Amino acid sequence: MIGTTISRRALLGGALAAAALPGLAHAQNNAAPNNQEPTDMRVRFTFNDLTMMATLYDSPASRDFYAMLPLDLTIENFGPNEKIAYLPHKLTEEGSGPFGNEQPYDLCYYMPWGNLAMFYAAYKHPGLIRLGRFDEGREALHVEGQFPLRIEAA
Repeated sequence: MIGTTISRRALLGGALAAAALPGLAHAQNNAAPNNQEPTDMRVRFTFNDLTMMATLYDSPASRDFYAMLPLDLTIENFGPNEKIAYLPHKLTEEGSGPFGNEQPYDLCYYMPWGNLAMFYAAYKHPGLIRLGRFDEGREALHVEGQFPLRIEAA
């Protein structure tokens, strides 16, 4: 009888562990959402005779964005702290999740609308994936207006 009880417990424990493993693996994949490790993926944004450079972070969404380049879009003001541009199709949301330490000059992707969000002032908003950071020509984001935008690998 004791041997049967142990076998049942072992079987039940094994079944519970097998059911929990996919959830644990998913949690580990999302442990560090919006990876902030810079890559060698550099991107040039040009509009209104101004150029900005951004370094993309190591994430599935950043790689998806980089694979779309070059792009010809429209950049426009949105609210008091950002410019936006709509992508031709949505990016992957794999590996996404909430993140902290939002800073001006972050380059993000807004999942619900499928647009780039280029922040030039403080922000905090759900639904964003941080793609990278502008590191040159940041002052261009402060220019008011709507312009043709060229985005290409640098």
